Amino acid sequence: MKTNLSQLPMNKKTVIPPTLRELDETLYESVKGIDILSAIAPQNYQHEKQAFFDGHGKANPKFSYEKTNLNLFSKKRELFNLPVETIKSKELYRLYSEVIQSYVDKLDQFRHIGTEKFLYDSLRYYGEPSARDIRNAEYLLHITAQEPQAQTDLVGANEIKKYFESFAAANNYPLTLTLEDSMIANALVSGDTVKINTQAKVSKPQLRALAHHELGVHLATTLNAQSQPLKILLLGSPVNTTTQEGLALLCEYLSGFMTLDRFRMLALRVIAVNSMIIEKDFKRTFSLLVDQHGASPASAFAISSRVYRGGGFTKDYLYLKGFQQILEAYQSKLKIHNLLCGKVSFEHLQVVNKLIEQGYLIAPKHISPAIRRPVPTDPVLKFIAQAIK
Repeated sequence: MKTNLSQLPMNKKTVIPPTLRELDETLYESVKGIDILSAIAPQNYQHEKQAFFDGHGKANPKFSYEKTNLNLFSKKRELFNLPVETIKSKELYRLYSEVIQSYVDKLDQFRHIGTEKFLYDSLRYYGEPSARDIRNAEYLLHITAQEPQAQTDLVGANEIKKYFESFAAANNYPLTLTLEDSMIANALVSGDTVKINTQAKVSKPQLRALAHHELGVHLATTLNAQSQPLKILLLGSPVNTTTQEGLALLCEYLSGFMTLDRFRMLALRVIAVNSMIIEKDFKRTFSLLVDQHGASPASAFAISSRVYRGGGFTKDYLYLKGFQQILEAYQSKLKIHNLLCGKVSFEHLQVVNKLIEQGYLIAPKHISPAIRRPVPTDPVLKFIAQAIK
């Protein structure tokens, strides 16, 4: 199913009222540095990983975090003082009101980074796995159960960098790359910068999937948001993680680089989040992943670190949920390309569609290559994906 770009909606030209432009700029300047993912990135990840394995997993890691200088009360007051009542468009009013409230909720997470209380702020913002999420994870773990295959022909950070550069050039993406020593993920997009873990080792199929995920969606949505007349989509809809990660995984799937191991990884993240919420013990979560679900110790440590960072971070269960949501929308032939306009959540798709019709926003320039040119899906992977409900 190819996206016919000639059928994408044409944009009206709308003059943005000065009061709206001022509000948009003020909001952006007020919150542009608020990044919870950076704030909970363990500064001593590699050290604690080595210590954990040297100690045979008997003591939980003690991650440390960079201190934040945010004045939370002052910042909240700034946000609540923004004159959203002056916005005439009901769609824009809803979008700005909900984004402002979302950032107020995000600010609450900064209060307790590195403490047990952080988990409750995370639960309030991201929620927790439902019974259906856990059933989907258990289904994937059951159907993908197999003897782990030895990874061969792995490439490192420099090769990842070269491939990302060629991928970006082929798709006309401006690209800023950095190599980082203290990362859990193999690569991630932060703002308009792509960060690559210096310790990363991935297979060739994983490398291609990573490019479609990080550049094809996360970078593309940033670039599209930067092209908007308003900056609101650079900030993002509330909890757009579900949709943005769902889109990124859809692109792995449509590009032909989704694997059984990747499905298994998504499932293990759900199980890890659930374990963290219930047991609140890194060692137990790690052992659960290794002993009951066959994860490698290195993989189990990375997954456990992701969910215990900050004091308990529940975001990772949303990846599988997002994939199911976006795959279903794609297969029902819903026009999802406007989700690429910026950091848009599925719940705001109709609002964004309307704002494009009104001329306040513009249709995305950068369409993920996997959405533009999907390849036939492996029948086994297709069967597995369609059984996720």
